[in-house]
Amino acid sequence: MISRDIAPLALRLAGQYPVLTLTGPRQSGKTTLCRALFPTKPYVTLEDPDIRRFAEEDPRGFLAGLSAGAVIDEIQRAPQLPSYLQSMVDADASPGRFVLTGSQQFELMSQVSQSLAGRTAVLRLLPFTLGEVAKMHPLDTLGQTLLSGFYPRIHDRGLDPSQALGDYFTTYVERDLRQLAAVHDVQRFERFVRLCAGRIGQLVNLVSLGNDAGVSHSTARAWLDLLQTSYIVHVLPPWFTNTSKRLVKSPKLFFHDVGLACWLLGLRTGEQVMRDPLFGSLFENFVVMEALKSRFNRGEDASIYFYRDATGREIDLLIPEGRQYRAVEIKAGATVNSDYFSGLNAFARTYPEALAGGSVLFGGSEGQSRSDWPVIPWTRLQTPPAEAV
Repeated sequence: MISRDIAPLALRLAGQYPVLTLTGPRQSGKTTLCRALFPTKPYVTLEDPDIRRFAEEDPRGFLAGLSAGAVIDEIQRAPQLPSYLQSMVDADASPGRFVLTGSQQFELMSQVSQSLAGRTAVLRLLPFTLGEVAKMHPLDTLGQTLLSGFYPRIHDRGLDPSQALGDYFTTYVERDLRQLAAVHDVQRFERFVRLCAGRIGQLVNLVSLGNDAGVSHSTARAWLDLLQTSYIVHVLPPWFTNTSKRLVKSPKLFFHDVGLACWLLGLRTGEQVMRDPLFGSLFENFVVMEALKSRFNRGEDASIYFYRDATGREIDLLIPEGRQYRAVEIKAGATVNSDYFSGLNAFARTYPEALAGGSVLFGGSEGQSRSDWPVIPWTRLQTPPAEAV
């Protein structure tokens, strides 16, 4: 197993809290990481029907056998367990006693926050960063990098990304979806997810999504919430101040893994990715997720934003630095032109007090040290922890 960027933080927090909770998408490496960091702890997974039945029918008896502590995988499968864990850790608050993992963020977080508030540290583990991939093998071309995505199994086992991502989505629909909600029309739901991929990097429009999928506005909202809950999509909120300026207030739609978005779009080769009309949006998705992974790996929240005003002037990514923001313009093109800097210049004129610096992150291979806005190649994102943005 390669060293994950989040590992030192996980170990430090496990030395401070009686419970460590690690959430993230399926196959993001949660189990592998926990078993590597805590090799002496018993490991149980609630995916096992017999173990889950034991935990559901006799939670006290189940936990009595784990009184010294354990790694409990997919904790959301037994939603009452955190309540019983509360009394156990109150009686013995030894640091690092229990490690919990789960792949459903909102359901799991509600259970943990209600029962284990103040007793657990919570971390989020997304798929590999570009830097973690670079530890395993040399970086591929940009198109192939986007196509392969960042789920660890693809890189660890050298799997064909199209086959692996197809299996991933099928497993998600057939197993996780039925656990999360009663989606009766699976075929229509799958169409909805593909429509989301077709709108990657765009403002969320639930009316349009619902109409194209053949469902109501309320169903489209529920399904989008479902995709967020299960770490399939991420909605990037807009940044705006309390001024009277007219700013866009709808979020933008991205996928937690750009490779899955490529698969949903029917892209099967790196060359197809590079030629696709959505190549620029897929590249933007990749950069935004690298920034999000970097924050999560440092134990920070998801507070990154984009900016767009009513005239269309935009900053693709705003990353907090204290009370200010680092602005990042994301351009997939490999040739730098003056248009790359227009959004940065406009934002600097309008909100100089909010700007901590800025750069252009582009699809080329050679950076440029420009006086106002440095131009950074995409390969620099392998610098841990994605300090290039």
